[in-house]
Amino acid sequence: MKEIRGTTILSVRRGGKVVIGGDGQVSMGNTVMKGNARKVRRLYKG
Repeated sequence: MKEIRGTTILSVRRGGKVVIGGDGQVSMGNTVMKGNARKVRRLYKG
């Protein structure tokens, strides 16, 4: 069975603040299995 992967996370730090985002795509091999996954979530007081 092929491995399910969630990739492409980007973070930027500027002026003492940080933002993190992701593309929302989950793939299995060369096939996109889900195009709206939430890979980045708030942990504390967003």
